[in-house]
Amino acid sequence: MDITLVEGDITAERVDVVVNAANSSLLGGGGVDGAIHRRGGPAILAECRALRASRYGRGLPTGQAVATTAGDLPARWVVHTVGPVFSATEDRSALLRDCYANSLAIADELGATTVAFPLISAGIYGWPVADAVGQALTVLRAANPTSVTEARLVLFGADTHATASRVYAAG
Repeated sequence: MDITLVEGDITAERVDVVVNAANSSLLGGGGVDGAIHRRGGPAILAECRALRASRYGRGLPTGQAVATTAGDLPARWVVHTVGPVFSATEDRSALLRDCYANSLAIADELGATTVAFPLISAGIYGWPVADAVGQALTVLRAANPTSVTEARLVLFGADTHATASRVYAAG
């Protein structure tokens, strides 16, 4: 699988799957989650409400992933995953890695070949950017054989992209 770093807006990525750094309610929010819901339109919210009414009455657990339509996005599906809130006193990195692994597994089940990931948990959830990139790359570089041939890490802002580029190059 090719891994690329892209600076930009994940809602503009032309891929099979856009991964949403969702909150557990699946009903939209701020950051990436709000942007995906706004740009994707009401079809995404309708499917998320149906998921809440059936399988996820208490919300989507941290580290898990589920797919919906992409609505008006230039993608086929959105895979929603809930990242952990960063803690300086508790190691939650396995949950963060689960977000990437479970999203990739769902993308594979869908037959997706291209996936765009945001930097999960690095926004309002406070995960340090360099470590968040490292966690993502650990999973993507070790991925089992999959139908996914390209994984894009879509980074918001030049500073985040520069940090990600340094972590990527360090290997």
